[in-house]
Amino acid sequence: MDFFRRFNPLPVAVVCFLLCISLLMIWSTSADRHGSSPLMVKQLIFAGLGLFLLLIFLLVDYEFWQRIMLQLYIGGMLLLLAVCIMGHTALGAQRWMSVGGFTFQPSEFFKLVAIILLAAFLSQYEDEQDPKLLFKCLGYLLPALVLILLQPDLGTALVIVGIALGMFYLAGVSPWWLAGTVLAGLLAAPFALHDYQKKRLLIFLNPDMDPQGAGWNITQSKIAIGSGGLLGKGLRQGSQTQLNYVPEHSTDFIFSAIGEELGFLASLIIILLYFALLYSILKSADEARDNFGRYLVTGVFLLFLTHILINIGMTMGIMPVTGIPLCFMSYGGSALMTDFIALGLVLSVYQRRKKLF
Repeated sequence: MDFFRRFNPLPVAVVCFLLCISLLMIWSTSADRHGSSPLMVKQLIFAGLGLFLLLIFLLVDYEFWQRIMLQLYIGGMLLLLAVCIMGHTALGAQRWMSVGGFTFQPSEFFKLVAIILLAAFLSQYEDEQDPKLLFKCLGYLLPALVLILLQPDLGTALVIVGIALGMFYLAGVSPWWLAGTVLAGLLAAPFALHDYQKKRLLIFLNPDMDPQGAGWNITQSKIAIGSGGLLGKGLRQGSQTQLNYVPEHSTDFIFSAIGEELGFLASLIIILLYFALLYSILKSADEARDNFGRYLVTGVFLLFLTHILINIGMTMGIMPVTGIPLCFMSYGGSALMTDFIALGLVLSVYQRRKKLF
């Protein structure tokens, strides 16, 4: 009985609602003329596995992950290294591993490893001087970021950097040290980015520079969202989506398909659902029983916030195209299961909170 009294149903209800919309849109954007959609069936299986993982991480005391953080880090680094050596290549990137017929993306799961690692260090060393703490954390994260950029996976690297900066700031690290770190990263960017990544940034600043090439994705996405109007064109009726003018409409650009086929009102409802999810996560952080739990939940909050802002902003042309999926919406097993595990960590912290209401 105490288990159910402590359980927080709001984020689970929000996620289930988002999943229903996701499955509907994946079906709409990928079904053949007979209405069959293997992608939707796969996503439904991924969702079932994700809910199972959420339950496991809810039942395990979150402090367990702090005790094995170094083992998690070493395992994550070995997987990232293995991807660079023998990873599966798709869409011009080498980001996936295949084991027993199951393909997964290690960099997705490493986001959680980074959050656990940062939460452990920040809770343990929060009274140390800023430079020492900052350099200690960067010493662990930089090798992983290099391996992720080699794949190349700029989007995941940016998410990890965003999470780290947000957690450093909340831990009281001097803004001047953070500004210096960001400046160093910007100065190193021209040497770390591939040519197509540099072109994406230039196109973001001026999409009309190459409307038929690198600017195509942003232009078609904005047309799709704008043409949906208030209530949308209807499922499987969006011309930009159904005729494949908008690329990756079941994955990275699923919000464009929602805007075109379901309209502005449905898009607004989805944004409000994300707001409710983020609010419930912040509430869990505020009620955590210790600093590790508070930083852990804060890291998950920053993970979801970064994905939501960048993905939706990307589809509307106010963020550069980086290939970041939309939480609980975009098709993809690794991303969806990572989202469920992250939510399971939040629920575990809330389940063991300091107060019972």
